[in-house]
Amino acid sequence: MNEFRQVPGWLTDPSHWSGADGIPERVVQHLELSFIAILLALLLAVPVGLWVGHRHRFEFAAVTAANAGRAVPSFALLVVVFILMLHVWPAIAFGPGPTVVVLTLLAIPSILTNTYVGIQSVDADAVEAARGMGMRERQILTRLEVPLAAPLMMTGIRTATLQVIATATLAALIGGGGLGNFIVDGFAQGDTAMTIAGAMLVASLAVAVDFLLSLAERAVTPKTESGSRPRARIPLAALRRSARPQAEGAPHVPPTLPH
Repeated sequence: MNEFRQVPGWLTDPSHWSGADGIPERVVQHLELSFIAILLALLLAVPVGLWVGHRHRFEFAAVTAANAGRAVPSFALLVVVFILMLHVWPAIAFGPGPTVVVLTLLAIPSILTNTYVGIQSVDADAVEAARGMGMRERQILTRLEVPLAAPLMMTGIRTATLQVIATATLAALIGGGGLGNFIVDGFAQGDTAMTIAGAMLVASLAVAVDFLLSLAERAVTPKTESGSRPRARIPLAALRRSARPQAEGAPHVPPTLPH
């Protein structure tokens, strides 16, 4: 318990808030690692998830790849990637390179799964109604399926981001920087207060980023006219009404998609 009492003193020590090894610099390094990994995962996983969900093809392969990504321990994957880079590209083996690769692979499963599941969960009747209205496949995907799947996609991004921020602490093992340095150095020096403070900083950063992403998820969630939470079927009803055959003798009104 004495070590926990020392943590506030360690965190408020001015020497720990300046210099290349200070808390602000380590937070920036941690965020850089996490941001690059999430960005790469989005570029790789989202297009595949959109295609799989819209075309309804290769779902089994996508599920298998996602489950395989979750099954491999992050530390074991880091060791394998580090050894491969050490033989293939030794110049970047020590540093953030291997960690970015591992974090990207870690983030892909959640983003991929939630993307294609979100697209597939859109009401099939609404999709067929949109086709009957003359919409092209790209329009159906971008104007109907993606807006309705956006909340679930954001949930996948939130999950992946939390995993990445937590796992980015492993970068310190190979000189990759980040808040993990406080944990690793604390163990090496027998400084328990530093170790606990480092863990608290990682947890606090994860909570703060998750809060910001929850606001983003709320922003992309479509609202109903009554202001309640979104349901995939609410805007789809308008699609069905627009796609119904015109009554005989009634003036033709071009159907429009709800915004």
